[in-house]
Amino acid sequence: MIRRCGIALGSNLGDRRQFLREAIAALHGIAVSGEAFLEAPLYRSNPLACPAGSPDFLNTVVELAWDGTPHGLLDATRAIEQNLGRTRGTERNAPRTIDLDLLYCGDIECDTADLTLPHPRIAERRFVLQPLADIRPGLVLPGMTGSVRDLLGNLLEDGPPLVPCA
Repeated sequence: MIRRCGIALGSNLGDRRQFLREAIAALHGIAVSGEAFLEAPLYRSNPLACPAGSPDFLNTVVELAWDGTPHGLLDATRAIEQNLGRTRGTERNAPRTIDLDLLYCGDIECDTADLTLPHPRIAERRFVLQPLADIRPGLVLPGMTGSVRDLLGNLLEDGPPLVPCA
């Protein structure tokens, strides 16, 4: 069954734009061919809950068509991260070349040791909600009552506003 799936992308090490371009190209490669691939603009954001001195992030969101399981998509995104030099160390939220977070996968609700859908902190993160609202403002995520636009409007200020990147 083909499902629409949202993925948040972020990078705060090295050539951030290039890492995001390469990740998006790889996501095009795993998406169902011929189906819409939505891509939000890039935003610059301050690091949130990262070690002191962490560089700013570039963030975006894409939505693609996927014909596998959510865990299959998680495996595919982790392989993309690894191919782009992402290392998972012991320091939580350490700077990284690329970070791909599965936000939703159709109407599936899931809570396992390695995957929770929709993403459990999506409604708290402006750097996810703003780009998602750019491409899917009316989307209502599984288990939620308000649209992405509503979630963004209800979000308390969590620091400086996001800065669009040209």
